Amino acid sequence: MSSLRKCLTFTMAAGAAALIGAPDALAQGADKLDPSATAWILTSTALVLFMTLPGLALFYGGLVRAQNVLSVLMQCFAITCIVSVLWLVGVYSLAFGDGGPINAYVGGLGKAFLAGIGTATPSSAASHLPENVFFMFQMTFAIITPALIVGAYVERIKFAAMALFTVFWLIIVYAPVAHWVWGGGWLSAMGVQDFAGGLVVHATCGTAALVIARALGGRRGFPHELQPPHSPGMVMMGAAMLWVGWYGFNGGSALTSDGAAGMAITVTHISAATAALTWMIIEWAGHGKPTLVGITTGAIAGLATITPASGFVGPVGALAIGAIAGGLCYVAVGIVKSRCGIDDSLDVMAVHGVGGCTGTLLTAVFGASALGGLGASKLTVAHQFGIQAIGVASTVVYTAIATWIIVKIVDALVGLRVDPEDELEGLDVRTHGERGYLF
Repeated sequence: MSSLRKCLTFTMAAGAAALIGAPDALAQGADKLDPSATAWILTSTALVLFMTLPGLALFYGGLVRAQNVLSVLMQCFAITCIVSVLWLVGVYSLAFGDGGPINAYVGGLGKAFLAGIGTATPSSAASHLPENVFFMFQMTFAIITPALIVGAYVERIKFAAMALFTVFWLIIVYAPVAHWVWGGGWLSAMGVQDFAGGLVVHATCGTAALVIARALGGRRGFPHELQPPHSPGMVMMGAAMLWVGWYGFNGGSALTSDGAAGMAITVTHISAATAALTWMIIEWAGHGKPTLVGITTGAIAGLATITPASGFVGPVGALAIGAIAGGLCYVAVGIVKSRCGIDDSLDVMAVHGVGGCTGTLLTAVFGASALGGLGASKLTVAHQFGIQAIGVASTVVYTAIATWIIVKIVDALVGLRVDPEDELEGLDVRTHGERGYLF
């Protein structure tokens, strides 16, 4: 009895010590966290998800024929759900986990299902933020990237092919590239500057869009008999939501709530406004009329192009980048569709791919303090430009090759393109059994 009493006494004492020590340990972890930064990243997470649902969905939905508007909304919504589950299962860990011997190229699975991560666990990428908050913030980037590719294959892809492509592409393309740049991979070690996704988001989605659009072939009537966007008003509403959400996209990438986030938002806004005006003026001069679709597309080009540079340049640099984005992306639309003959339907490559790559290169130029930048790089402009060019080239080449392989696999498994009758009547009814409008 006395032995049992001693045993119980010891067990209770040990349990009490554990109960006392556990809060202390949690408090030590919590002491490292910044509540104001956490609040801002939580807000930014909501803003970035707002970019896809409903912003991108409405922007793309207004650009297609009325018979396909629901199919576009469905694709964006389904991609959001697919990516969210995969992100938890293991893709987050592949992007931001420790890959051991192959860490230069991809992370490991130690963070799959957020194993061992509690509410006060500091993020390994940003120790002042809880890991679960960083997990959610980065999830929204992973969601919008394959959702942007939707613009390349609207009105003609099988729904099963879209879903399967998204699964493979997120694992094989997005996770490794995100790890290279943001997860401690080889491009990060080299010194590539990509503040919010010029490479990780825009270069990858633009390149993938070109590959899958080429594999699918053009829409019915491409290039001379295409119908105009069915709802420019919907396009404008979606673009406005994207613009507002981009404050979280770029401002949130500062991972803190200070002047760095404020400057990122400032340059984001200036670039978008400048690119929109530039696009409008070129279109007005060339075609005689400024269009709502044109000015909104120009704004998106400015947002995509400033993204990699938003944490490194000042307002003057943003003005220059916006002007370059508006003109260059406008020209790129004609090159992709007219000269290359590729029906990248909603100009993902011309706007996001060209914009993201251009902004990544211009980061080296306008990030220099002599040109009003923040001087984050201690290298010469030429040296940093060379590093940025390596980042662009490696991302584009890897994405193109991997996407081509994925497209071939998906085509072999389920086929890519819908039947001609389905394409003629529209995917809303033929694929989903619903109508966006009652005519």
